[in-house]
Amino acid sequence: MKIKEIKGEAYSWIDIYQPDDSDIPEISKRFGLGKFLVQDSLEAGHLPKLEHRKDYTFFILRAYTAGREINATRVNELSNKISFFVFKDKLITIHRASFNFLDKSEKVYETIEEHQIALFNAIVNTFDQPAEWHSQDLDEVEEIIFLRSDAKISLEELYFQKAEIRLSKKLLLLLQNVFNKMEFPEKYHFAMADMKDSIVQYLLEFDEAIDDANNITHTYLSINAQKSNDVMKVLTVFSAFFLPLSFIVGLYGMNFKNMPELEWHYGYAAVLIFMVVMVAVIFYLFKRKRYL
Repeated sequence: MKIKEIKGEAYSWIDIYQPDDSDIPEISKRFGLGKFLVQDSLEAGHLPKLEHRKDYTFFILRAYTAGREINATRVNELSNKISFFVFKDKLITIHRASFNFLDKSEKVYETIEEHQIALFNAIVNTFDQPAEWHSQDLDEVEEIIFLRSDAKISLEELYFQKAEIRLSKKLLLLLQNVFNKMEFPEKYHFAMADMKDSIVQYLLEFDEAIDDANNITHTYLSINAQKSNDVMKVLTVFSAFFLPLSFIVGLYGMNFKNMPELEWHYGYAAVLIFMVVMVAVIFYLFKRKRYL
């Protein structure tokens, strides 16, 4: 466990990094925090939430931390959480994962509210690059489908992408819900409103990405179904031509002794002419019905 404490004029910031379950009693006693809330801070898959206590406010937020190539299907694979304990003169952050905006920061602000809002913006902005990734990847897939005749895409990768987009959207909705419950002095309302606008923008981008992913999936399946139908159409046409011919060949290939046509001098030529006429009739009917 690593503890970084920075003191300012109006408040102190205490950042607790990589604590273990065995550190829960020490953290709780040393900083006057509820034991069960500290335990919540260390649970891997805990979703964003907000609780008001007598002396402080406790809330959990999650930041996007997964790389572009990681196939994530669960919240804790896609993001990591940061727990906040906000007193009147003290801000405590607890996290197991590494975050640049926490690990490399040595800055305290004029007020504890400004510090919170700065961290909120940093957390929300972690969704900016993933939104761009998903948009670019879906554009590439769409280009493959519509501009290449031999279009082949990985439905597995598309599934994971859709799962990540859905999880990202849900996390943003949970963050939005937590922020809507927070109360700040009036002079910070504009900063909070600006941050909430950023969340709405990312939500719209992920909504658009979900629609694109669904449309691409349906389009790809429809194109494959159309290709299968075209193949079946060609096979059906060939079957229509060769089935009657195969019947005639099979009939006269039985070689029974009492088949008068076998003794006919012009039988072979007559059968060939009949087969050609039959093919011509089938071809005419198919053309008339616009099957060819």
